[in-house]
Amino acid sequence: MMSSNFNIFRVGISFVIMCIFYKSAVDSLSELSPQKYFSTLQPGKASLAYFCQADSPRTSIFLEELNEAVTPLQDYGISVAKVNCVKEETSRYCGKEKDLMKAYLFRGNILLREFPTDVLFDVNAIVAHVLFALLFNEVKYITTLEDLQNIENALKGKANIAFAYVRAIGTPEHRAVMEAAFVYGTTYQFVLTTETALLESIGNEDIENAHLYFFHCKQVLDLTLQCRRTLMEQPLTTLNIHQFIKTMEAPLLGVPVEFLVLDDIDSLISHVESNVHVEEIQEDEDEDTKSPNMDVQDDEVAETVYRDRKRPLPLELTVELTEETFNTTVVASDSIVLFYAGWQAVSMAFLQSYIDLAIKLKGTSTMLLTRVNCADWSDLCTKQNVTEFPVVKMYKEGKNPVSYAGMLGTEDLLKFIQLSRISCPVNITSVQEAEEYLSGELYKDLISYSSVSVLGLFSPNMTTAKEDFTEAGNYLKGYVITGIYSEEDVLILSDKYAATLPALLLSRHKEGKIESIPLANSHAQDIIQIITNALLETFPEITVENLPIYLRLQKPLLILFSDGSINPQYKKAILMLVKEKHLDSLTPCWLNLKNTPVGRGILQSYFDTMPPLPLLVVVNLHSGGQVFAFPSDQPITEQNLLLWLKKLEAGLENHITILPAQEWKPPLPAYDFLSMMDAAASQHPTRKDPECTKETDVQENDKKQHEDKSAIIKEPIETLRIKHWNRSNWFKEGEKSFRHDNKEL
Repeated sequence: MMSSNFNIFRVGISFVIMCIFYKSAVDSLSELSPQKYFSTLQPGKASLAYFCQADSPRTSIFLEELNEAVTPLQDYGISVAKVNCVKEETSRYCGKEKDLMKAYLFRGNILLREFPTDVLFDVNAIVAHVLFALLFNEVKYITTLEDLQNIENALKGKANIAFAYVRAIGTPEHRAVMEAAFVYGTTYQFVLTTETALLESIGNEDIENAHLYFFHCKQVLDLTLQCRRTLMEQPLTTLNIHQFIKTMEAPLLGVPVEFLVLDDIDSLISHVESNVHVEEIQEDEDEDTKSPNMDVQDDEVAETVYRDRKRPLPLELTVELTEETFNTTVVASDSIVLFYAGWQAVSMAFLQSYIDLAIKLKGTSTMLLTRVNCADWSDLCTKQNVTEFPVVKMYKEGKNPVSYAGMLGTEDLLKFIQLSRISCPVNITSVQEAEEYLSGELYKDLISYSSVSVLGLFSPNMTTAKEDFTEAGNYLKGYVITGIYSEEDVLILSDKYAATLPALLLSRHKEGKIESIPLANSHAQDIIQIITNALLETFPEITVENLPIYLRLQKPLLILFSDGSINPQYKKAILMLVKEKHLDSLTPCWLNLKNTPVGRGILQSYFDTMPPLPLLVVVNLHSGGQVFAFPSDQPITEQNLLLWLKKLEAGLENHITILPAQEWKPPLPAYDFLSMMDAAASQHPTRKDPECTKETDVQENDKKQHEDKSAIIKEPIETLRIKHWNRSNWFKEGEKSFRHDNKEL
């Protein structure tokens, strides 16, 4: 969802101004000495401090404006005070004349920001700057049209945007926008700019006045469409913005209202009669779709498909196959075939991703994208050993079809198709070619799909080891690039990379590193496990797609939540602990709330309100469900993090919450059709009809014959199902474990 819920600030945010002792019109401000002020600082509490000497008369105007700001700031739970400096004070804030013209914003004992006092020129500027500093997650300041488009694209289908232009920071209009963001920042993404060029680029040339736009992005499901924009016509005041946003929350009128003028009664009767038939059809359709919980399906996938049922899909980008056209099509060209069922929600949801894939590959791929609706061609699907939906298979001439076992998404399927273009493993024939392979030059167009390239090194006489590696490479086709080198001069490579034959060379292209792993006495399954573990990043960014893979490790998660890219110093500290083996019992990772907005909901479930970011937590999903939070008032350094982890291990830290081990059930109970049929049958006893005896006997005989045939084909189908599970086990194991835990991060 949106950024932090700043209700946390309502409970005691201290807004402190350090200034000279001045009696004029400031009786409402509490007074503190420097020692008293610093002793009252608390972790997580915010304060603004202003220092100056007692004999300076230049702050009287500022104090008058500050006094005016006391009441509005108290409305947001922010206290205001002044602290008197004395001449003997030699601290950084009381000592130098240049420092006396600045206001300092603290959270706890950590300095967050400095403000020149001329920036806080009146009550509006004070309130605006204080809220702007605190709502750093709620309000994004941008300067270019590209920034605005990026935010708009990121929030399509997720949330709406309130975009404001003000002439300058600290104006009354800026204050009004900040006050609105304080109230609505958890519901809408607020975006602010002072750039006239940006305002003009969206079609508004009135740069002399402030403006507010509401971007209706939540209902936009097609990423190629622009969010509809509504301009607020009234001046930017707090009350007007509140009324405008409340209006935007009302249901949208789908079509313009048209008024019909009829000249006489006959025209009216004719018009009504011509529309009666249309209304009757509409009523019939409404009756068919009505239910007590019409908008709530019994699972989220079905609900999504139901809500998107009117979204047109360009199905013409894929070839629909039938029993008559299947063999001729897949023989004539390399093909990707989607087997789906038109009545199944997951199939229809994945069909949208499949069409998105066709759009990406249009005009660039030699692979033909096709589809088979098994609801229409069940015999064809049975012949192709399709026992579950949806299933994607790759057909290439002279080879057995390969089933796709990855995530049901556009990007993962695209990666599978692109990596399947080459042999696995690739046969490398020279040392130079091997070096090009390891550097990424040999298949540089595929590096974006596989960050690791694997090269097996073998002596020519290591037949069994080569066969095991080849089997592993075939198994991993479409998921990683593998190559094999077994020429007479293989020792050149083994000596260079300190590898004892047989061995694997893992080339990590992002890090520019090559490491060797010995393969002595390793069978195909061992090699597969080694490679799959090597594909896992040391400090990955967690997403919805890769989370099940890391949950498969069955370790507590050490997650750094960040609203954007992480601080390089934080990453360096965590990677150093990984290198020193201090995090072997944890899975260190980070989550970017901009890329994975569901992280906001996760944090709110941990803390009730959105905490300030960045934030480091340990989540013990697999045993106990405890959640521990790294102290927010401490910087994330190697030393602080190691000390905190030792306290965790010793049981000296208290958890902030325990995740419930509740089952994930659909919001509606499933229909028990058999019970419904039995109940109906009990109300209508079946009559015995002697004339139907022979027909019944025939039906019974047919039934027995049918059961015999079913028994014949049952075993092969179950065997195929088991083989399919084994083929895709390592990709699906984490996802099943994730569902089995029945917990949310």
